[in-house]
Amino acid sequence: MKFEAATIKDIAKALGLSTSTVSRALRDSYEISEATKKKIRDYAAAINYRPNPVALSLKEKRTLSIGVVVSEIANTFFSQVINGIESIAYKNGYNVIITQSKESVEREQMILDYLVSRSVDGLIISVSAETNDFSNLEQLHKKGLPIVFFDRVVEGIHTHKVITDNFTGVYRATGHLLENEFKRIAVIANNANLSITRDRLAGYMKALEDHAIPVDESLIKYCDHGGLLVEEVEQAVEALLMAKKKPDALVLLADKITTETFSILKKKGINMPGDMGVIGFNNSKYTSLFDPALSVISQPAFEMGTKAASLLLNLIESKRTVTEYKLESLPPDIIIRKSSRFPMGD
Repeated sequence: MKFEAATIKDIAKALGLSTSTVSRALRDSYEISEATKKKIRDYAAAINYRPNPVALSLKEKRTLSIGVVVSEIANTFFSQVINGIESIAYKNGYNVIITQSKESVEREQMILDYLVSRSVDGLIISVSAETNDFSNLEQLHKKGLPIVFFDRVVEGIHTHKVITDNFTGVYRATGHLLENEFKRIAVIANNANLSITRDRLAGYMKALEDHAIPVDESLIKYCDHGGLLVEEVEQAVEALLMAKKKPDALVLLADKITTETFSILKKKGINMPGDMGVIGFNNSKYTSLFDPALSVISQPAFEMGTKAASLLLNLIESKRTVTEYKLESLPPDIIIRKSSRFPMGD
């Protein structure tokens, strides 16, 4: 049997009132007496009446909903960002539609089509690893859809963006390894197309430069799907370990790559940090329980979410056309533990 939600007509019929009277009462109109308002509200609550969002959107030209696109909801970083977004959205009366691209450009396109068809009031997105054509997002932006990018941003689209200071985070992480006497430091990075990859690699290269160490391109490996495909990470790790001059430390430039690489090294019996120093991006609270405890670059994910949501709601609710946009760059935390400290300490 098909579920049918209670309507204003149902309330009016049951109470012997006109639909216009019920409608005005539910909007708290001064034209309706307090006694009648109470009678209508009590009955509406008893039958679990909820306003029809489609009808409201047609009237108000807003749906009070925003779309969120991330690569993977199970990723601790993205789940924390989503928590931040929801904390602001729900406080301001907005619903959140959460989707994941799984690093697929085709899936991302399907998601965007769906969200637009649902007439979301705005979009918060971290683009997929496969996306290198941003024309669809550009068209949506030009048509007036409020968009805020976070983490993986599109530099050519002028709107608000919220990022971690990736350059400084990786610069400090690489410098830490160098200061702990690791000399041949490799990186395993996300897709080369992504803004985060470019910024993080720039931090790595600058740290080497400041320590008078030339960049060895053979020590830079990429995972086009950011660690979602375990075999990509395995191939990158294997290539580094099979090299004639293998690295003595790794900087891992994405959350999924970090945990997968750690697991691979453990399975191979590689001692950390004795055989290989390791530090990587990760927001999980459980990295402190790894053996050895894992050094991490931790992003302020919840704050990124709250800032992205606040900026989006400002775009949606602004009475004037917004022409000036913010780039919010938040500092990461560098948490040093046993996996990268040599000699080993607590």
